[in-house]
Amino acid sequence: MEQVHLFTKKLKPTHISHALSFPTHALEAFSFPEGAHTTRFEAVDAIDNVWGFCLSTRLTGAHPKPVLLRSSWRRFVEQKGLVPEDRVAFFMERSGEADGMIRRYTVRAQRKVMMLMGQDVWVDVEDVPLYGL
Repeated sequence: MEQVHLFTKKLKPTHISHALSFPTHALEAFSFPEGAHTTRFEAVDAIDNVWGFCLSTRLTGAHPKPVLLRSSWRRFVEQKGLVPEDRVAFFMERSGEADGMIRRYTVRAQRKVMMLMGQDVWVDVEDVPLYGL
């Protein structure tokens, strides 16, 4: 399987409270039903939990402005304990020829834990120690 990085996004307060804006270039990794502006997909996290997401584009205007709808995104945010300045990364794994391509999506929720030699060090939120408990 070939893993393709779709995007990484540092979260802002609106991403936490509402929807996650999705880069337009990442739309090419998803199939939308004919005439539809939404598609559902599943992504597996770092501990093999499966998350259902709904990706939507706007109906009018020159740009599709894709987002993960709050109805599917909010549960992930809450369960992972995400806060502004955390980040999410989406990947797609694909195998086979173009016609028989199998796609599997993965999602990582990450938190910056330190800076080392001028570089941010990010770890999956599942691996961040729980301090003060």
